[in-house]
Amino acid sequence: MPHAILRSRRRRAAVSGALLAVLGTLGTAVPSRASAMPPAACPSGLVGKATCYTGQDGNGAYYTIAVPKRWNRSLVVHAHGGPAASADPAATTEDLAQWAVLVEQGYAWAGSSYRRGGYGVRMAAADTDNVRRLFVERFGRPARTYVHGQSFGGNVAAKVAETYGRERGAYDGVLLTSGLLAGGSRGYDHRVDLRVVYQYYCRNLPRPDEPQYPLWQGLPAESTLTPDDVLARLQECTGIASAPAARTPGQQRNLDDITAVTTIPERSLPTHLQYATFLFQDIVGNRLGGRNPFGNQGVRYTGSHDDSALNAGVARFSADPTARRDLSYDSDLTGQVSLPVLTLHAIDDPSVFVEHESAYRATLHGAGRDSRLVQTFTRESEHDELSVAEYATALAALDDWVRTGREPAPLSIANSCRTYDRTYGGGCFYDAGYRPAPYSTRVRPRPGDVSWPAMTAAQERAWSRIDGVGIAP
Repeated sequence: MPHAILRSRRRRAAVSGALLAVLGTLGTAVPSRASAMPPAACPSGLVGKATCYTGQDGNGAYYTIAVPKRWNRSLVVHAHGGPAASADPAATTEDLAQWAVLVEQGYAWAGSSYRRGGYGVRMAAADTDNVRRLFVERFGRPARTYVHGQSFGGNVAAKVAETYGRERGAYDGVLLTSGLLAGGSRGYDHRVDLRVVYQYYCRNLPRPDEPQYPLWQGLPAESTLTPDDVLARLQECTGIASAPAARTPGQQRNLDDITAVTTIPERSLPTHLQYATFLFQDIVGNRLGGRNPFGNQGVRYTGSHDDSALNAGVARFSADPTARRDLSYDSDLTGQVSLPVLTLHAIDDPSVFVEHESAYRATLHGAGRDSRLVQTFTRESEHDELSVAEYATALAALDDWVRTGREPAPLSIANSCRTYDRTYGGGCFYDAGYRPAPYSTRVRPRPGDVSWPAMTAAQERAWSRIDGVGIAP
C-alpha cells in the first residue's frame, strides 16, 4: 500500500533540499520529550515567518511544529488525511506546507504523522492529542487551541473533540474540512458497493483463473498486486484512461454502469477502487484479525442498463457483528462534543461526498449537541485543495466565535471571505443557502447497522486494553 495511494491529500513537492536533509536524520535522533525538540528547516513558504521544529514522540509518531514570528498565542493542532501506509517523517512538514496560511494568520501549528500507517481513528486521535501536549510542554499553554481535521483527519479530529475535548483547557474549538464524518461503519459503504459492482462487470479482481477470495477482504493478505496492477485492470475493463472515442463499446458500457450505480464520479473512480482494495485489506487483515465489518445484504442496486441481472449476480455478504462493532467503536462519532464546531465542505467533493455533513449533523442532533455546529459549503469540486482564502476565513470565523461567544451565520462567513481573498487569494465560492441531502440518499444504507454506543460496558473496557487506542495496533 504505497503512501501516495492511501493518503487522501496531495503531496507537496516544494520542500527544500535542506529540509529533506534534516528529516533524513530523524531515524537516528528520536527525542521523546518536548525539551529535546530541535529547530528545523521550515517549508519554503514559511522561511523567515516562523520557527519550525521536528521530532518523534515516545509512541513513534513523527511531528512538526511551527511557531510564527508574530504569534497570536493560539494553536492549531492538525489531523491529516489518509490513512497513510506508513508513518513518514516528511509527511508532517508537507502538511505544514499545505496549511501554511494558518501560520501566516498568526497561529502556531502542530501535526502528527500518527505512530503507524494504516487504519485506526482512536490511535490517530491519541497521537494528535499527544502533539498538543508536547507543544504545551515546550511552549506553554496557548490562549486558545483548535483541532483541525482534513478528510480522514476530519473523523480523527472529531474523535479528538469527543475523547479529549472535555479536558479543561485542552481545546476551544473544532474545524473540520472535507471531513469523513459518517464514521468507519458507514463511511466506506459506497466503496463496498463499488467493490462488488466492479467485480460483477469486470470479473478481473480476481480473474476467473486466479485464486478466489471474498470481496470484503479487498485483497488477500498474501496478494502481490500493486496499485498499478489494479489501475491496469480498471483500464482493461473500462478504458477509463483512454479518450471516450478510443474505448470499446463494452468498456464504455461497463464504465457507465459502474459510475451510475455507485454515484462515484468517473474522475475519482481510480482512487475509490484503490481504497476498496488496499484500505479494506488493511482494515480486515491487519486491524480486525480477518473478520469482516462490511455487508451488502438487502441492498438494491439501481441505475444500470439491467438492474435485475445486476442484483441477481452481484456478490452478497453480511458483516461479522463483532467486526462491525469494533470498527464502529474505533471510528464512529457519538456527537458528545461541547465545543464549537465549524465545518467546510465542497458541494461536489468527489472523494468524501458532501452528504457526510448530513450524517454528522444527525449524529450531533441525536446527542442534543447540534446547536454548537455551523456548517459551510462551497461551489467547488475538489477534495484536498479548496481556496486558501476559504481556509483562512473558516479559522478566523471559528476563532471569533470562541472569543466572543457569538455563533456565526454561514452568510456572514461567506461575506467575510472577501477580506481574506485580498490577502491570500484563491477566490471565494461559498453557497450560504446550501443544505446537503440526507446521507442515505447518496450511500445506500445497510439494514441492522451496529454502532458503538450499543456496546456493553464490559466490551468497552476490553477495547481499552488493546493499546488504549481502539482498533488493534
